[in-house]
Amino acid sequence: MESYATAQQVFAAGLIFSRLSAIIMLLPGLGETFVPARIRLAFAFGLTLMLFPLLGGSVPPLPADGAGLGGAVIKELLIGLMIGGVLRLFMNSLATAGEIVSLQTTLSFAQTANPMQAQPSTTLGTFLGLIGIVLIFATNLHHLFISAIVGSFEIFPFSRDVPVSDAGQLAIQTMSGSFALGLQLAAPVVVFSLIFNIATGLVGRVMPQFQVFFVATPLIVLLGLSIFALSLGVIGVVWVDGYRELIGIFTRT
Repeated sequence: MESYATAQQVFAAGLIFSRLSAIIMLLPGLGETFVPARIRLAFAFGLTLMLFPLLGGSVPPLPADGAGLGGAVIKELLIGLMIGGVLRLFMNSLATAGEIVSLQTTLSFAQTANPMQAQPSTTLGTFLGLIGIVLIFATNLHHLFISAIVGSFEIFPFSRDVPVSDAGQLAIQTMSGSFALGLQLAAPVVVFSLIFNIATGLVGRVMPQFQVFFVATPLIVLLGLSIFALSLGVIGVVWVDGYRELIGIFTRT
């Protein structure tokens, strides 16, 4: 390689590629399972070539032994997995909202193959997950992903150890925040379901001979899905704003 690049340059590019490949393997939209691994790695390699002139100078000197080299690569892989995993965890907010809406509209038994997961999920959860992928590219969130990747080299420089405690705390906060956001996104349907169930309960008490189940079931499905469809635009806007705020953690310097 000496005729094309020095050993220090190859080492610097390898460290950058290690972090980028780990992030992109988990990145929402670009890192989905239906995207071939070779395509993701090729994208990471191309991004490495573009970022090398900016980041190559901040890479520490080449270690003298193989243990130091392997440790540096593993550290960058762990940091990349941490960043990609946190960005991936936020996608659970849409899955949570879909599960809650399905439960409230008695459609939780309707399962659909989810291309973003290894197992089927509720139809509404799969639908919201696909809506999230569309919103990522329609609102140029994937550009912010690249900005967060570049910013991560300033927040977590090559000379810094793996922030295990900070990463664990950030993962817990992201997971809890995604569940809370999922409940907020499904709030209109939850409120409607609560009022509707109370009303049907009162009708059942006042008129015991009335077949409440056969009348209430199609109504809660029809009205619940109608409210869900009307609130779909607000769901997208709130979710995108929440994702922008999360990405801002990695872009602050």
